[in-house]
Parts: sequence; structure tokens; C-alpha cells
Amino acid sequence: MKEVLKTTRDIARELARKYSTMTHDELDILENILVPMKFAKGQMILNEGEVCKHIYYIEKGLVRQFYFKKGREVTEHMAVEGNIESLFKEEPTSLQVEALEPVLIYALPKARLEEVALHNVNIQILYRKILEESLILSQIHADLLRFETAQDRYRKMCKLATQVTL
Repeated sequence: MKEVLKTTRDIARELARKYSTMTHDELDILENILVPMKFAKGQMILNEGEVCKHIYYIEKGLVRQFYFKKGREVTEHMAVEGNIESLFKEEPTSLQVEALEPVLIYALPKARLEEVALHNVNIQILYRKILEESLILSQIHADLLRFETAQDRYRKMCKLATQVTL
């Protein structure tokens, strides 16, 4: 069975369906700021020291966020298709994001998204809901670190990664 690849318009529709209601003109705006990006297995999406300037929608594949602690890699988060990955501090990060398999991502350049959100209420709503979801997921991950054993954290991370879809 041949896999059907989605278009940028399809991704814009999925994001709109999940986060906001949009007119055709608003979908056009969202579609025009989405940037498709492909990464090979093992390729770095974000390196330590870089400033993340995008919100990433993972269309296909599996990625992990990790950092180094006392010379060892610590995986903080894994994400699969349908997840939104974002970093909003606008300063160099100590996190790294790696493709664990071939990945297709649609990037929403943060500056461009903020620019169009200034003039469009539904895109403002989409942006706000993405931020809210990011905050909720960050709290879930913080709670896992505080209250769960390493084995339980791993099981719950795997379960969360498969549950968060569009």
C-alpha cells in the first residue's frame, strides 16, 4: 500500500481543526508560513547552544529531546506524529532534538506566526492554544520527573507520545 503524503494545505487544516476555526483566507495565511523540513535518522533538528526559532509539527517520524548531565545523555522527551514541539525562551538552549528515524516536520517560524497573529484573531487563538498545550505538556513532564521512578517515567513517556495526536 502506497503512503499518501499530505500537502502543506492538509497540515494547515489539521492545525486549524485542532486549535482554531479558520476561513479559507486564514488557511491560506497559515499554509504560506508552514515550512516542510526533512531529517534523516540520527540528524540533529536542534543543537545545544542554538536558539529555537520555530514551532515544529511532526508529520511523520519520531524525535527525542535530550541534554547532557555529568557527561551522559539524558532523554527528556520523545515525540511522534501529530505532536507539536516548541521552545519559547529565545535564548541558546541546552536541549538537543534528534531524529530517531526519518522525520518530516512542518515548521512554523515563530516570528512570522507572531506577525500574522497581530492581524488575525483566529491565528492568535491557534498560537495561544499551541502555547497552552506546550505549558501543559511541560508540567506533565516536570511531574513525571518529580514523582515517578525512571521505569515508570519511561512507560508514561511512551504512552504519552502515542496519545498526543491531531
